Amino acid sequence: MVFSKRKMKQFLAFGVTIVLVICLYKSWGSPTDGVPPYGNDFAGEGDDSIVGVGAEGEPNGRAGQSREKFILLPVDRASVDKRFQTIDNVVQRGAPNHGGVVGGKVFERVLKQAKYDSPRALLDGGTPVKRPSNGVGMVPADDYDPAHEYRMNELHEAKRQILELERKIQELEGRIPRKYPDVTFLNYKNRKRILITGGAGFVGSHLVDYLMMQGHEVIVVDNFFTGRKRNVEHWLGHENFELIHHDIVNPLFIEVDEIYHLASPASPPHYMYNPVKTIKTNTLGTINVLGLAKRVGAKVLIASTSEVYGDPDVHPQPETYWGHVNPIGPRACYDEGKRVSETLSYAYAKQEKVNVRVARIFNTYGPRMHMNDGRVVSNFIIQALQNQSITIYGSGKQTRSFQYVSDLVDGLVALMAGNYTQPVNLGNPVERTIQDFAEIIRDLVGGKSQIIELPAVEDDPQRRKPDISRAKKYINWEPRVPLQEGLMKTVDYFRKELARSNHSQRNIFVPETTEFRSLV
Repeated sequence: MVFSKRKMKQFLAFGVTIVLVICLYKSWGSPTDGVPPYGNDFAGEGDDSIVGVGAEGEPNGRAGQSREKFILLPVDRASVDKRFQTIDNVVQRGAPNHGGVVGGKVFERVLKQAKYDSPRALLDGGTPVKRPSNGVGMVPADDYDPAHEYRMNELHEAKRQILELERKIQELEGRIPRKYPDVTFLNYKNRKRILITGGAGFVGSHLVDYLMMQGHEVIVVDNFFTGRKRNVEHWLGHENFELIHHDIVNPLFIEVDEIYHLASPASPPHYMYNPVKTIKTNTLGTINVLGLAKRVGAKVLIASTSEVYGDPDVHPQPETYWGHVNPIGPRACYDEGKRVSETLSYAYAKQEKVNVRVARIFNTYGPRMHMNDGRVVSNFIIQALQNQSITIYGSGKQTRSFQYVSDLVDGLVALMAGNYTQPVNLGNPVERTIQDFAEIIRDLVGGKSQIIELPAVEDDPQRRKPDISRAKKYINWEPRVPLQEGLMKTVDYFRKELARSNHSQRNIFVPETTEFRSLV
């Protein structure tokens, strides 16, 4: 049976209502039960009565009752003396309607739970006595309210039953087939098995979405150092999707047609956290990927970076520029690691005839960026949304060029599909200063954050702008998403992430149609 979310919510509300009705029924008694549970000997005239609730299994008690309770109503003092003898007889011999001594034991149990020491103390309105947990001695408890304690016990029981009901509903939801976006159907001739290392990361997850919507089989390999399952959870369980928890530093044996090697921490705080691991990922990891491509005859795209240019002397930077990199600086683990990755790629291409592509990726932004990755866009947006001071490292006159993540994905797919084998810059040629970018984000968020300057970071590039002539010429690519539009989507994403308070608030993936992407 398939339940819609609306029906499931109705079912939950109905179940909670039933539990509350049962609890009220237990707490206040049945409105149709006109016979006192302890027999007519306890019934007085009019309102002068003592009402008790029997235990489970008693002849005159209600079935399913798990706890005893009593409720004291106003008692006429004139009738109290007439009932002493009856009460004492009940304690000794039991109520007539409860089978003799059994009824007496039940009443004793009621008195014990109510913390009254005797029937006479109960009828006299005497002070209840509170028994210690060890059962020894009697401690006066003038402020003790047995009715309140009983209601609290009933409330805890109701909560337990509600939690049990929620668990059963979650169990039912697990049996309901998940609804996925309508992906394109490809037959076995056109459908490819595509491996994406680092596919649970920022860029990788968007590439997964694109290739899944195209109808291909996608295998994601990630060690989740910076990637998150949350980024690809909307595809879990789909017949075309597979997620493997694996570190690409170790060899991987799998059958694929194409490989996108995106695995590597890409923000300064992340790749500086473990420099040796960063170098291993970009050297040993690349060797493992190229070795896999050699064994299975797969085409492989290596995600390089604009950091191979270092702090450039040439502006803008063409692919023919060899770069200006400090080999022992704090960024060297990433810069030089990517340079070695490119060297390995073309060594395998020349010696082992591996079909390789190399993309040099410039600054990219968009939803699913890591909130603590220390990059310009995420830092500025988080600080603006929280009305904190926007921090700029250095004078703010250094320049960057920012492309939206969907433009980058289009470029990666176009490069893989093309025949051009030399490195290609993928970035936005529109250059902006960091100061201008901070002001744009502050105005877009609408806060009143101040922009402050902090000491410059070592080896921070002063100018960064790609020359995308090759991309235009050989793969017919250039960025299309305007900065304002991309930033609005990114700000909206971070605003929702900051408001998120539990795991049930999942990512909602809304695929962009081909017509929409072409219009953009």
